[in-house]
Amino acid sequence: MVIKKQSSIKKQISMARGLIPADVVLKNCKIVDVFCGDIVPGDVAICEDHIAGIGQYSGEREVDCHGAYVAPGFMEGHIHIESSMLSPAQFAETVIGHGTTTVVCDPHEIANVAGLAGIEYLLEESKGLLTEIFCMAPSCVPATHLENSGAILDSQVLDKLLSQPRVLGLAEMMNFPGVLLQDDEVLAKLESAKKRAMPVDGHAPGLSGKDLQAYVGSGILSDHECTTAEEALEKLRSGMYLFIREGSTARNLKSLLPVVTAQNSHRCLLVTDDCHPQELLENGHLDRILRKAIGLGMDPVTAIQMVTINVANYYALPAVGAVAPGYLANLVLFQDLQDIHVEKVFSRGVEYKKSTVSVPDKRRNLPKQYPQVFDSIHVDTGSLSFAIPAEGRNARVIKIIKDQLITESVELEMKVVADLAVADTERDILKIAVVERHHATGNIGLGFVQGLGLQRGALASTVGHDSHNITVVGASDEDMLLAVQTIIDQGGGLAVVADGKVRASLILDVAGLMSTKDAETVALNFADLLRAVDGLGAQVPDPFMFMSFLVLPVIPHLKITDLGLVDVDAFSHVSLWV
Repeated sequence: MVIKKQSSIKKQISMARGLIPADVVLKNCKIVDVFCGDIVPGDVAICEDHIAGIGQYSGEREVDCHGAYVAPGFMEGHIHIESSMLSPAQFAETVIGHGTTTVVCDPHEIANVAGLAGIEYLLEESKGLLTEIFCMAPSCVPATHLENSGAILDSQVLDKLLSQPRVLGLAEMMNFPGVLLQDDEVLAKLESAKKRAMPVDGHAPGLSGKDLQAYVGSGILSDHECTTAEEALEKLRSGMYLFIREGSTARNLKSLLPVVTAQNSHRCLLVTDDCHPQELLENGHLDRILRKAIGLGMDPVTAIQMVTINVANYYALPAVGAVAPGYLANLVLFQDLQDIHVEKVFSRGVEYKKSTVSVPDKRRNLPKQYPQVFDSIHVDTGSLSFAIPAEGRNARVIKIIKDQLITESVELEMKVVADLAVADTERDILKIAVVERHHATGNIGLGFVQGLGLQRGALASTVGHDSHNITVVGASDEDMLLAVQTIIDQGGGLAVVADGKVRASLILDVAGLMSTKDAETVALNFADLLRAVDGLGAQVPDPFMFMSFLVLPVIPHLKITDLGLVDVDAFSHVSLWV
């Protein structure tokens, strides 16, 4: 919350009344009024970091906008910054030019690696940026009992975390079975948020009927996992806010847009959830979603409300989300309401100018301050083996569904060589393994996956939702071993291996999830990875993104962790062999 000094309030009142010139005035604007849902001509007067008034004003500095639209700075309501593979400072520098002045993130990815230290790092790294970053307290660390993660955040830790500045509430409650079964620890976390009147985000794909009623009744306010209009409408009718996700992998905007009406749009947000660096650089951030929503027929002002005032209202954030007196001067300028391309951005009254991010001395010391974040790979390499003894004829195989995070469980006859089950590239069946990387336990979950299309080689990654162990898929054990060893040696990241050689790699030095390099560098390195993957016959545009969700045991139907295959519907481990 921003508390202005009395002298600043007096100055603002004087400027608002026109008694003294404003510090800055944006002249000849078309102001997007998110309160009434229309466009108002006028000037925007700025006093220091706040808006003094709208109407007709003069100022010490005047900027003629020549009829440009002026909207509130865009607000991201739900994202995992880690998915951008950029540090918080680099992420903020990338999205500010696209009009994003406020971000609410769920840091449960880094929390699953480094615990409370990971969240503290993110909050420290993001201090003083033009894009203000808030956090939700991760509710599921670890995400489930079906895997090993790097840390545990219990209800007592979360209770203290919810009292920290810039922590707005409880992040997505993925453990909906724990809610329904009235798990004491889960209920204690919900109660911590409830007693503070803080929002609790949900995560309940497919939940319906009386189970949905119980889930919502426990105090959970939102959901971003809807994939059909019917599911979205049921959740809206049950009192939930609908977060419409349009990220780099899961894209639900087109399917859910018909649900949004003039009567319910105030309960809807547009969010990204996960967004890769090349997506940010090539297509933008929330401005990209706005263009798509408007192109699909949504009223432009309604769409803007869904990334501004609706976000502010949901999270009870004061003085942001509108162009109005007393609000922070977070402003976005563009020429075409039907095709929004950001031309200027003001954050707290300061006009953004593109630059190379400088790293202050305090950020240079972060590796020493947070060793859990910058030294996060702990694997007993002597125990690495991906051999699978053939214990039967048919095995359960994870089958990828195009453009979906949901996977199928299929039973297929395995190819067997010398009593070992092996990959079968002719039928697009690859071996998949998850290596525990936090505590050197030696745990390795083994299985098979269909749908990636690799004809040779192996891919490995330390990005694996939500516990972020090492995931590797491949056509040969030898290449899989080299891929895993490569990312261990580089301290985290991604690697492509083929024929016993490393073809490309990307170092993610922050918890094995993010890079301290700028977005352009990360995007170029990632493009090199994808080119190397294409040469191996991949049939999906970004196999690393799919790999990161193959190990997420809260999205149906069959997944894998370091403890083995998981039947998500039964919420329990299941044998590889049928």
